[in-house]
Amino acid sequence: MKMVLRSLGMSGIKVSPIGLGCWQFSQGRSIAGRYWANLDQITINEIVRVSIACGVNWFDTAEAYGGGQSEISLAHALHAAHIKSDQIYIATKWNPALRFAPSITRTIEKRLQYLDGYPIGLYQIHNPMSFSSVREQMKAMARLIREKKIQGVGVSNFNADKMQEAALALQDEGVSLASNQMRFSLLDRRIERNGVLELAKNLHITIIAYSPLAQGLLTGRFHDQPQLVHSLSGFRRFMPNFRDSYIKKTKPLIDALRKIASVHQTSLAQIALSWVIQVHGDLVVTIPGASTAAQAEQNAMAMQVKLAPVEMQQLDEISQEVAEI
Repeated sequence: MKMVLRSLGMSGIKVSPIGLGCWQFSQGRSIAGRYWANLDQITINEIVRVSIACGVNWFDTAEAYGGGQSEISLAHALHAAHIKSDQIYIATKWNPALRFAPSITRTIEKRLQYLDGYPIGLYQIHNPMSFSSVREQMKAMARLIREKKIQGVGVSNFNADKMQEAALALQDEGVSLASNQMRFSLLDRRIERNGVLELAKNLHITIIAYSPLAQGLLTGRFHDQPQLVHSLSGFRRFMPNFRDSYIKKTKPLIDALRKIASVHQTSLAQIALSWVIQVHGDLVVTIPGASTAAQAEQNAMAMQVKLAPVEMQQLDEISQEVAEI
């Protein structure tokens, strides 16, 4: 099946339906970086190489991921694979916590330094925690657009009101809001109920779905081997999704994924990812992470899985019963 690239809003950026989330590349730096097991650079290089070989053309990272270590690790991997800057897009994020909007323009050179020659395609506000107003943040982002430091502007974890505020502020600057990065999966469908998805559709803003596999729960391995929860790194093992009660509650969905995966001769994760990028047409793209090259290949190959309408409906119905909505 031929892969068709999707537009990130009206930014002119064309991305594969599935990108690669690079939080795992933090190499244990900072509190956020310790959320995942530490990956060595050789493993990171292989994850990136395999992702590109399987059709991924964009990578999502952030200043907060290891204090920039994820950006550094990603750039090393891209250089190791001899990837030219015009072959891929990088999306990264400004960390707004305890900061004001002028930090956006002051720190952009550090982001570019860490990316070591690779330009920023999409620059995102990581969350709505800045001391400055959304309008002031968007003015700073628009300045970076005019200075050709970035190509597109996105936000992350913005509710419908904040997203609309950002879009209108950028519009006043002659710039469009490209994306809003939100949690979305078969086990988390809140954006369908809280106005975010509807507004994104109306304003031509792409949803970038993060945690599309619900931190690994939709792979089925924690249902097959519940004891694996105790081997999780960082504080992930203490999340509500990994409690015995929730694992039992979500078993019907895992069973449905397993049956559909058997028909397609593929994995549960690929079926779950395929659902995310199909359920709302071109409006949603996604950025699963990977800690091994095999996981990266499996995630990317989900772009080749086409679910039948009856399969989409079956997953939708069971999901509605167990998901956060």
